[in-house]
Amino acid sequence: MFRERYLTHEEMVTTMHGWQAAHPECVHVATIGKTTEGRDILLLVIGPDRDRIRPAAWIDGNMHATELCGSSVALAIAEDVIALHSGKKTIRDLPEHVCDRLREVLFYVLPRMCPDGADAVLKSGRYVRSNARDRRTHSPTPRWIVEDVDGDGLALVMRKRDATGDYVEAPDMPGIMLPRTIEDVGPFYKVYPEGRIENFDGKNIPNPHYLSDNDADVNRNFPYGWAPNHEQLGAGIYAMSEPETRAVVEFTTAHPNIATWLNLHTFGGVYIRPLGGAPDSKMNPTDLGLYNQIEAWGKEYTGYPTVSGFHEFLYEPDKPLRGDITDYAYHQRGALAYTCELWDLFAKLGIERKKPFVDHYRILTRDDLKNLATWDKANNESRLFRPWKKAQHPQLGEVEVGGMDTRVGMSNPPYEMIADICEAQSKMYLRIAAMAPSLHIEHVSTTKLAGDAWRVDVAIENRGYLPTNVLESAKEISLDARVFVEAESASCKLASDARVCAGHLSGWGRGLFDASTSIFHARSRGSLSRFVASFTGEGQGAVQISAHGLRTGGIKLVIEV
Repeated sequence: MFRERYLTHEEMVTTMHGWQAAHPECVHVATIGKTTEGRDILLLVIGPDRDRIRPAAWIDGNMHATELCGSSVALAIAEDVIALHSGKKTIRDLPEHVCDRLREVLFYVLPRMCPDGADAVLKSGRYVRSNARDRRTHSPTPRWIVEDVDGDGLALVMRKRDATGDYVEAPDMPGIMLPRTIEDVGPFYKVYPEGRIENFDGKNIPNPHYLSDNDADVNRNFPYGWAPNHEQLGAGIYAMSEPETRAVVEFTTAHPNIATWLNLHTFGGVYIRPLGGAPDSKMNPTDLGLYNQIEAWGKEYTGYPTVSGFHEFLYEPDKPLRGDITDYAYHQRGALAYTCELWDLFAKLGIERKKPFVDHYRILTRDDLKNLATWDKANNESRLFRPWKKAQHPQLGEVEVGGMDTRVGMSNPPYEMIADICEAQSKMYLRIAAMAPSLHIEHVSTTKLAGDAWRVDVAIENRGYLPTNVLESAKEISLDARVFVEAESASCKLASDARVCAGHLSGWGRGLFDASTSIFHARSRGSLSRFVASFTGEGQGAVQISAHGLRTGGIKLVIEV
């Protein structure tokens, strides 16, 4: 049902284990960690012979608790890949040869990185950044604790009449709260999270903050470029302090075969690519060409633009995000990684594309909010705006509780739109996963030498789009992705040079708009994707030639001499 609604953790566990039971030959559910509330952090491993290393595609979703649609899209991609291994020739308008290529790629799918937080959101509607926990040591400073005040099971927002209030009810749309203007005549309101104030002195109300009672944003807790909490809110106590972050880092570090990486969020309708901390002029130009290809597919299959994290997605000018998962995947794991903000609510409201893109979240008018209310009524069964109900607050006295329930229609698409979003994102990402390097070996010749000596020549080729090192920039990191070729024989005596380095083998792809791909001067590169290895020895029998790399896995060929 994940294409029709948002699943609880237990429902997701049932779905994943159901796939494993139905398709044991190609689906395995692995537990890569546990949350502080004891929930398993579950990963789908999809592909036969899962322990055989070969290039892999990674998908993760729902690292931010309110962003539930990421789980749906991750599960949808997983279901499509399972179909490929279960008899379907093609899926999602993909040519048959592309589907054959995908069957040779392992898929690691983490549908829900923060199950504790997601279940809290699904149950109560409260805002949680990643997980509803707080392990910080607090001074007796007043702060907001989100709780259900009126006993309806939800924790949304409260409003209280106040002459100094900065909000006013829309005169033509009762119940809709708008930022106050100088022309408004009131009544005026203060709007607070539904909950109580810890360490309240009875007089001074603290400013609400989205991390007031949930401490860490796991997307600021990854090790690459991590900065402490006083420099960046949500960073956590230390890098990888969160069990969810640590589980992802430990698994992906142990699996350097991950070539492509999709990190799913909501909302906005945009793809965010590296670099996160520097302008494009500092980016490897070959890498940039690969992201140009991602941008082209994004426009074609989803209509989403692709933007640089540094140029168009900084919340504060000249203050890059730190400890971000995409930076970790790109810089530290050498993966072709990007983020997708699912669900283009801005387009639904008729808001024109802003540049930088991040201004969509900041520059919104009163008319935009009115349009949201109108759209919600017409297209979302009025799920967004809840009626205000009077309640007695233990600290603030009479308040009204209700307001926006952002789970369906803002933070996530309406249930009726999930399936279309899943289909479009799967169409796109499966093409990216099919870019993975593909190592092949073939016997070129056997030459008789003096006596019973011989020489065997074999060709190692990368027939995939991406090079065996995946990214050009990945050559600079400590991950040694070179390909090595070895010869072994139980019956023949091999020369001492039975192991040679083939180095990095280029793929046939060059991204888009690379200077070397001009249609006005069409030229191919030389034999950069092919390496011929020669081995000499004496005797008769079988010689096994193997080629292997850290990111490509291994292949073998047996030759009789």
